[in-house]
Amino acid sequence: MWSLIPHPQNPFKQMIILKLPLAWLQLKHEKIRLLVAIAGISFAVVLIFMQLGFQAALFDSAVHLHNSLRGDIFLLSTRSTSLIGMKSFSERRLYQALALPEVEFVTPIYLGFAQFQNPFNPSYWRNIHVIGFEIQYPIFKPIEIQKNLTQLKQQDVVLFDRASRFEYGAIADGFEEGKILTTEIDNIVASTRKIRIGGLFQLGTSFGIDGNLLTSHVNFLRIFSQRNKGLIDVGLIQLESGIEVNRVQAAIRKKLPPDVRVFTKQEWIEFEKNYWMSSTAIGFIFTLGVGMGLIVGIVVVYQILYTDVSDHLKEYATLNAMGYKDRYFLSVVLQESIILAILGYIPGFLISSGVYNLARKMTLLPIAMTQNRSWFVFSLTLVMCFLAGMIAMGKLRDADPSDIF
Repeated sequence: MWSLIPHPQNPFKQMIILKLPLAWLQLKHEKIRLLVAIAGISFAVVLIFMQLGFQAALFDSAVHLHNSLRGDIFLLSTRSTSLIGMKSFSERRLYQALALPEVEFVTPIYLGFAQFQNPFNPSYWRNIHVIGFEIQYPIFKPIEIQKNLTQLKQQDVVLFDRASRFEYGAIADGFEEGKILTTEIDNIVASTRKIRIGGLFQLGTSFGIDGNLLTSHVNFLRIFSQRNKGLIDVGLIQLESGIEVNRVQAAIRKKLPPDVRVFTKQEWIEFEKNYWMSSTAIGFIFTLGVGMGLIVGIVVVYQILYTDVSDHLKEYATLNAMGYKDRYFLSVVLQESIILAILGYIPGFLISSGVYNLARKMTLLPIAMTQNRSWFVFSLTLVMCFLAGMIAMGKLRDADPSDIF
């Protein structure tokens, strides 16, 4: 629908007006109201973007370790809930799986939390995640780890995650400057132990892990001296090339007692993500935030469109009396919804991109704008404005020309 409003003094401006949709002319007639609508929609867009961004960062950061590992099948205790809630199980389960001819090798992974002393501020201690593994097997993908394996052969030497939070101290900078960095680690149960930073690697933080240390399984058991060597946290199983993983997984499940879970790598990743989504309040809060953003946007757009319909009710009623159908008025209101959605989405997208960058620097979480998320939020914005427009149309449908005049 195009406006046929003439401009008495400026023919050129008249030509422009002829090419503008009626919906836009109605919206820009009240500029303050339009700006308020754009601000309200932008706020809702930013709110949705932030909730979805942090939710994605929650899931992506939770599986840093999973994605960095090689291996086809993984064993976990049935009592384990996530990386921050691991329970040990017998290493014998790994050797039982090794009996299958399709298995190339098996290796244990040890996980634990300990107190780490900031080497630049000895009075400051903070929990850190410690990962132990048998260095004879190339189970980690990052090249940095492969290059530093010889360092881990030395007693009490660890690799420090350069992506750990800054509270642990400027360890990465100090190491790259050639400083010899030694500190202490305390596993709470036993006495403290002195360790040396022998190299750096990058894994990343999560909502439950602020930093990581990587070391050999021998050094791990020195740090956690109360741990029984025969009890492990994760069992990694590497199959011969070309072997069907699901078939071997089924055979291992049949062979092992029910005190362990047998996961493929993707199943272990989904298991971790599902914990954060359904077993913690964080996942629910982010989902609720998206819903709240939609409600806020619907309310704002509804108020704007409802007011616009009310202001032009006589004109709409006149056209209705002349024979114009509801679908004509609906098309005008929906055009307004599309315009508001676009105008509100653009600043919301730009603000969210900036906040993403700030949040990534401050929290070290993998939060970033993605193309799929941007299109998804834009679609939600359109749906949000359409719903508000449909609700606002209720007043117009109920309008009786005889009552209005």
